[in-house]
Amino acid sequence: MPQKNVFGKPEGFEEAQEVLLHACCAPCSSAIVEWLMANGVRPTIFYYNPNIWPREEYEIRKQESQRHAESLGIGWIEGDYDHDEWLKWVSSHEEYDVAAEPERGRRCELCFKLRLRAAARKAQELGISLFATTLASSRWKSLEQIERAGREAEQIVKEENAAAPSPYPPIFWAQNWRKGGLQERRNQLLKAYGFYNQQYCGCEFSAHGVPSKTVLRQQMRTAKRQHASQMAQWSAEIVEKLYARLCTNPVAVPPSPLTIMAYWPLPDEVDIRGLLDRLVGEGHTVVLPRVVNDQTMELHRYTGRAALVEGALHIMEPTGEPFTDYDAIDVALVPGMAFDAAGHRLGRGRGYYDRFLTMHRPRKTIGVGFPFQRVAVVPTDGHDVCLDETMN
Repeated sequence: MPQKNVFGKPEGFEEAQEVLLHACCAPCSSAIVEWLMANGVRPTIFYYNPNIWPREEYEIRKQESQRHAESLGIGWIEGDYDHDEWLKWVSSHEEYDVAAEPERGRRCELCFKLRLRAAARKAQELGISLFATTLASSRWKSLEQIERAGREAEQIVKEENAAAPSPYPPIFWAQNWRKGGLQERRNQLLKAYGFYNQQYCGCEFSAHGVPSKTVLRQQMRTAKRQHASQMAQWSAEIVEKLYARLCTNPVAVPPSPLTIMAYWPLPDEVDIRGLLDRLVGEGHTVVLPRVVNDQTMELHRYTGRAALVEGALHIMEPTGEPFTDYDAIDVALVPGMAFDAAGHRLGRGRGYYDRFLTMHRPRKTIGVGFPFQRVAVVPTDGHDVCLDETMN
């Protein structure tokens, strides 16, 4: 827990017990929210981020932010998502090349102005006297730009309500939320909650810095080490969701047996071993990969753990009969290092699954990974196969 101290509320608001906190994501707000609540200030989260692109990224961040707020029993409000209007705003208010502008440049300050004006108006609407932003927790953002945008938002809302002034017009709580141990606490809470941790600021201009496949693989290896203690619990939860997804069939009564292509997990992958045994026990056909050479894998029936041997890549492989009726495969469960909302998958770099799925496409492909393996954009090449959905 962060130390209980006072960061310094605006003059005249030292006893304020409520703040509207504009939040861009759950990781950035987590330590701030914890500190506020420990110091007797109740936050209401205002999730207003029309800058975030693509929409799938926006939804992932939104779900994480809402999940965090609900777990703490605090208010959570979503603002409008109009990315086209945001683009128009940052492109038309000044004459400059919006795409070429660097981080902490004019595009960023215009973005802050739009979002903090919305936060100030929402605070006025709710009768909350202070508003703040988690943007000030990021080392990639300019605190000077954020404060200018917040002060301007104060003034604009005051002028908009000049005809019927509020006794407590919303005041911007300008604060460097990186101090007081909050940056370190953020990293601790990120692991504790298993938050999705985005790889870029949010907008398409910052997404140009999406890491290469090599860098993203290294990031995922690091994340797996950090989350090692939580993997067993997450695996159990994901397995239950997978079973429900696979075995709920409203058309066939009773449900028809399925043919499922799966994988035998490595220690750092979602552990579906119990699921495979359950499926086989219920009469479904489960087939697992077996590496033939540097380019090819084939499928063999899985009949139980006793009929497995360690393969060339140190993965347990089935010794059951070969399976070649590829058209009969209903679902393929595919592991990976990272997945994005568009269905792109980052594998370990050998290309076995991409080559196999290009030649033999099941009716449905489902990527299987841990929550932190969801990323905004997976870098792709022309030969990479797109999955139908992902279970995290």
